[in-house]
Amino acid sequence: MPAQERVAVVDPRFVGHLHALRLALTDPRFPAAAVPGALTAQPAARAALTRAVGRIPVGAGTAHLTDVLTDTLTESLDRDETGLHRVELGSLVATVALTPAQREDAREAVAAVDDEAVRLRTAVKSRDGFFTTYCISPYSRYLARWCARRGLTPNQVTTASLLTALIAAGCAATGTRGGFIAAGFLLLFSFVLDCTDGQLARYSLQYSTMGAWLDATFDRAKEYAYYAGLALGAARGGGHDDVWALALGAMVLMTCRHVVDFSFNEANHDATANTSPTATLSGKLDSVGWTVWVRRMIVLPIGERWAMIAVLTALTTPRIVFYALLIGCALAACYTTAGRVLRSLTRRARRTDRAAQALADLADSGPLAELIARSARGRGRTGSFLAPVMAFLSAAVLLVWVIFENDPASWLTVGVAACSALLAGAAVARPLKGALDWLVPPFFRAGEYVTILVLAARADVPGALPAAYGLVAAVAYHHYDTVYRIRGGTGAPPRWLVRATGGHEGRILVITVLAAALSPSGFTIALTALAVALALLVLIESIRFWVSSQAPAVHDEGEPA
Repeated sequence: MPAQERVAVVDPRFVGHLHALRLALTDPRFPAAAVPGALTAQPAARAALTRAVGRIPVGAGTAHLTDVLTDTLTESLDRDETGLHRVELGSLVATVALTPAQREDAREAVAAVDDEAVRLRTAVKSRDGFFTTYCISPYSRYLARWCARRGLTPNQVTTASLLTALIAAGCAATGTRGGFIAAGFLLLFSFVLDCTDGQLARYSLQYSTMGAWLDATFDRAKEYAYYAGLALGAARGGGHDDVWALALGAMVLMTCRHVVDFSFNEANHDATANTSPTATLSGKLDSVGWTVWVRRMIVLPIGERWAMIAVLTALTTPRIVFYALLIGCALAACYTTAGRVLRSLTRRARRTDRAAQALADLADSGPLAELIARSARGRGRTGSFLAPVMAFLSAAVLLVWVIFENDPASWLTVGVAACSALLAGAAVARPLKGALDWLVPPFFRAGEYVTILVLAARADVPGALPAAYGLVAAVAYHHYDTVYRIRGGTGAPPRWLVRATGGHEGRILVITVLAAALSPSGFTIALTALAVALALLVLIESIRFWVSSQAPAVHDEGEPA
């Protein structure tokens, strides 16, 4: 058999559900997988399987090793640490019947469980928001099965969801009441398709590298395109309302909130002694049914958020939509961030080098911060609060200046940006292993994004805020791309890309220089050009990576952001 093909070993006496075999033999995410009576090895694990076969002795007294060969090989692969996945069967049946009586009992057990019902149920995420669980998934799983039976792929459904959301954004951009109503309905339908693509992937086990990339990035593209559509619609409507600052503020808030989630999770992904009184209380609350749903709804996950946006779009104005979105997301961000700070302060966790590297990658420090960090290395103590304090000061000094200075488009602002870069370099001079070091990337994101927003708003010329919106969207895509590469276990984007984009401190310096050196209209043109250049740079590299063999064949199964 060709080396690039997967191989399977199935005991002829296997009795069980077809879906149990499907889970063991067709899931592409694992190098090797097994259920009782069946196992499979992809090319990465075939050498280990060959070694396992070669280790089985022959001759007298070895019949017990070959009588149930699949179990012997499974144990051997498990000892080799090949990444063997033992499928959790739940109510499904998979066994090797050694006697007629065992075969009959197994067949009765198979008949007692409807594996198609199990397959449909497990196609839905085990942890999801209230709106998704009770208003979408009860019927979207059947839509997923309908798609599977007609040969549609998750990628096709994901693309359909994106196109639907873009049409919704176009309807919102008309600025008419009919357009807003259509936009609300289409946004909800886009979310139904967004749920369906993941359910289709789980139902038919069609995980792919391209699917991972599409699934990871399209949600943000859909939501942020819709914000832009609302802003355009407000400007074109009867009131000619300019809400670009609110749209950009909503995108900044959502992105910073996601960075908090990502950074906290990466910092504690493999931490040891990872317990705290706050985590214990959280676990107790999760054991009470109603508190689970209240806590999931209060963080305003994507289902609840999109439902709120859709309803308010149809019934009110874009300005009200953004006010509700900003208030709701701000409260959710305060709730989740406060809880995570308390957990971090009350737990005694030892964070690993991998976690420190992930936080350093998420910080997105450029050449200037690297140079400053090298000169400051050896000062301060790893594990102290120095890093988050320096990161906070780096953002706060700059933001206080640009917000309260009468004329932030000046060379004094460039000097303040240089001071901010010095503080940013000091923040990443030591490994980020402290209790609150996961706050460093969110502080950097807030400093960069809000600076762009304020400078564009203070320019007070048509087109400045839309140009800033495009620039923040391009940079945010780069940061999301970094997150999903790390989550997939392939590491951050190459350093040449980070250096080419300047890092967060380099981009801030460039933008403050442009604001000081150019007229407001020239600054708008420069922001537009910078947005286009950065978008092309990060998109080309991202597409190259996600369609390559390096990309992980996984889908995002994390918290419903």
